Amino acid sequence: MDIILLEPEKAGNVGAIARVMSNFGFEDLVLVNPQCDYLSEEAQGRAKHARNVLKKAKVVQIDALKNYHTLIGTTSRLGTDYNIPRSPLSPSQLAEILPNKKNVGLLFGREGIGLKNEEIEMCDFVVTIPTSKKYPTMNLSHSVAVICYELFKAQENITSHIRFASDVDKKQIMKMVKEQISKMKFSTTAKKETQQKIWKRIIAKSFLTKREAFALMGFFRKLE
Repeated sequence: MDIILLEPEKAGNVGAIARVMSNFGFEDLVLVNPQCDYLSEEAQGRAKHARNVLKKAKVVQIDALKNYHTLIGTTSRLGTDYNIPRSPLSPSQLAEILPNKKNVGLLFGREGIGLKNEEIEMCDFVVTIPTSKKYPTMNLSHSVAVICYELFKAQENITSHIRFASDVDKKQIMKMVKEQISKMKFSTTAKKETQQKIWKRIIAKSFLTKREAFALMGFFRKLE
């Protein structure tokens, strides 16, 4: 799994994140358009013995996020059931459903404003850390530490032998979903779009196996 920081502003935070990543067995750090010198003395000092995580970090532009099989956003700004993009899982729930898969990205927002709505929309689903309502927003490096810890606890995955649905499988299912939705009548275009968003997140959160994906495809073929 890649730990992705979107436009990080403070070199010290990046260094601290490299350290906690190493604490919990994560090695792949991706920086999207960093706003600081992530190889500065401050960053390397905070990283301590995890300087190698900093040195091999990838620097990319935001378009690179489209290449992930599963992209998971993080947010402290929660939505209701009606705000589908910001309807979150907790870190422990994420750890329960997240299999040992490649090409998964965990996206953290900026220190100041987090992830914008359009960036949340890019994600398959979001995760949030339960905190006090009096002071809900955590330091960026602390947030990374909490989620990495939960994932580390669950790393002995009993489903490692199972074949999971590929990105191609997921896209094919969504294509079939959209075809069925297009045949249905909705009172507004917004309600039709809501159905598509809900299906996208259901498919992403369920981490379908190959067998389940093929069964779903067969079901939609019978509907036709």
